Amino acid sequence: MGASRVLRPDRRNFLAQASAMGAAGLLGFPSDAKAEPPPEITTIRFDQFDVSCIAPQFVAEALLKAEGFSDVQYLRFAGGEAESDLVGLGKVDMNLYAVGPLITALDGGSPIVVLAGVHLGCYELFGTERVRSIRDLKGKNVPVEVLGGPKHVLLSSMAAYVGLDPRKDINWVISSSPDAVKMFAEGKVDAFLGFPPEPQQLRARKLGRVIVNTAIDKPWSQYYCCMLNANRSFVQRYPVATKRALRAVLKAADLCAREPERIARLMLDRGFTSNYEFALETFKEVRYDAWRTHDADNTIRFHALRLHEVGMIKSSPEKIIAKGTDWRFLNELKRELKA
Repeated sequence: MGASRVLRPDRRNFLAQASAMGAAGLLGFPSDAKAEPPPEITTIRFDQFDVSCIAPQFVAEALLKAEGFSDVQYLRFAGGEAESDLVGLGKVDMNLYAVGPLITALDGGSPIVVLAGVHLGCYELFGTERVRSIRDLKGKNVPVEVLGGPKHVLLSSMAAYVGLDPRKDINWVISSSPDAVKMFAEGKVDAFLGFPPEPQQLRARKLGRVIVNTAIDKPWSQYYCCMLNANRSFVQRYPVATKRALRAVLKAADLCAREPERIARLMLDRGFTSNYEFALETFKEVRYDAWRTHDADNTIRFHALRLHEVGMIKSSPEKIIAKGTDWRFLNELKRELKA
């Protein structure tokens, strides 16, 4: 089990949060929280990992405090646990995570509940001259950090959609992201699936060509890439806290969509990103308004069907949705926030 570290804001960060909170007021968010009982618990825990597209869970800190959470913790784990396992193991209460590993975790019996789709469009597939389409990945070398991780599962779903068997047709190369980018630049691997800030870095270096941009290319642009999930016990024991936390994250997503410059600066000031320009590019490209319009069920069904077809999960899409999702809070908030 890895050690964790709680990241707490200093005065500068507090001022940045206050600025974000002021922006929330200017955006005209309704004060629905006042009519509800306070959260059953005032501490809430998220994990911190270096993917800038999940900004809403970090930007939400001031909004979470306005919802009654006096102690908002961001934990960084040093033991190498998979991010999708942290919620199921109860090490954190909820997080924003890629849909693919959430589906495989549910198939494996993890006690998590998917509460909402939050955004789409954060990952891009790059190819060398040898790869001009997803079908061209057959027989090619593709790097991923770990089998079963976000890149492996999402790219497996993409491959299955075009008729490939990702277990047999793709040569997976296990490599850390920096090493994988180097191998891609040297032509030692044939493709690279990146999450922010990786696509921004590759474009800045003019490495490869974009094969799929999930913000604009169908069908990928129709489905969430990242969804908010929570520990099942947390949801059952603290339904008011669950709804309040989800409301804060969804409002934070709206802030990312409407105030990209302000949010990029906030993320830089708080140390969640080291490059303002890359962060700003992310917030302008990723669809943080998608939670208002896209069907979360459809995303789970689409990817679960692909993964089921190639034998990567045993459960049917219907079973995954029935045992692993709870849209009650999302549906209430869509009405309240006029989505």
